[in-house]
Amino acid sequence: MKLLTTFSRLLTGFVFILSGLIKMNDPVGFSFKLEEYFGADVLNLEFLQPFALGIAVFLVIVEVLLGVSLLLGFKKKFTLWSLLAMIVFFTFLTFYSAYFNKVTDCGCFGDAIKLTPWESFTKDVILLVLILILLAGQKYIRPVFGIKVTTATMGMVTLGSVVFSYYVIAHLPVIDFRPYEIGANIPEGMQIPEDAPKPVYEYSWKFKVGDTEKVVVTNGDYPEVDGDFLDVETEEVQKGYEPPIHDFTMEKDGEDFTGTLMSEPELMVVIARVAEKTAPGSLEKVDAGIREAQEKGYRVIGLSASSPEAVDALKKRAGWELDFYFCDLTTLKTIVRSNPGILLLQKGTIVQKLHYNDIESLEL
Repeated sequence: MKLLTTFSRLLTGFVFILSGLIKMNDPVGFSFKLEEYFGADVLNLEFLQPFALGIAVFLVIVEVLLGVSLLLGFKKKFTLWSLLAMIVFFTFLTFYSAYFNKVTDCGCFGDAIKLTPWESFTKDVILLVLILILLAGQKYIRPVFGIKVTTATMGMVTLGSVVFSYYVIAHLPVIDFRPYEIGANIPEGMQIPEDAPKPVYEYSWKFKVGDTEKVVVTNGDYPEVDGDFLDVETEEVQKGYEPPIHDFTMEKDGEDFTGTLMSEPELMVVIARVAEKTAPGSLEKVDAGIREAQEKGYRVIGLSASSPEAVDALKKRAGWELDFYFCDLTTLKTIVRSNPGILLLQKGTIVQKLHYNDIESLEL
């Protein structure tokens, strides 16, 4: 039991710390995932959506602190019951998401490790078992250091977590796990290899044979049945290859300009994903970067998921005379975490990505 408790302690602590640190690197991205969970079609807790970022920061800091506290043996009863409460909540959440197919990626490990809903649920069940083992064998959990060293360590971890969370929110994630990282070529990321796996579909054909209905399942071929065809239902049983970059478009007036713009040798893209919700004081900072880029011969455009009316209001407010193109909101959230943000491209390759707070770091 002692060995089992020690193993469970190390594995649980490591998983909680790893999960917390990955999400702490990108709390804005985690807040987007929480907004999905709070949505009307999932948990129907829309009143929590405005507080998603604050909740995200709180959860990731608590996750790291509980992992460290478990490894150090600090306040073990409080730590163990807090871990149990957290994992019960997340187990319910991942089961609900998987069973009802509401959120296709739980966000447990951010964009670093993608898990399907059922994989996430399985992971949480394993952690739940490990935590129950820890509760049963808690007498074997002893502090690693004295109370002064442990308290000081917990204080430093707390302070470091708060400072780091503030830094990545005010700037951008330190490590970019998304397909739009610096150095990525967008057109290449959208390509599908010729030998890529194709999706597999299952067709359920319904026929009326005599006085009864008969269902024949195939992978596409029309079955030879001596009866009258009634209906067919299609289900994807195996996903095909999905390129790392998809749903990326640059549309204007119903026309797609992606290919043309991705061939530009020097392109600055001002991303205002939600034009009416750009951060206060950000437009003046971005305007300085726009003027500098234009002076140096860059083509400067805007990219937004907002309506033309909202974009026009933004341009008027900022004094910008830029051509704005439309792109999917989820895609823009993935590209850059600030609203607005800056993207520098050279023939489709991302050479720099900036938060509006970092315009002074612009390299043209």
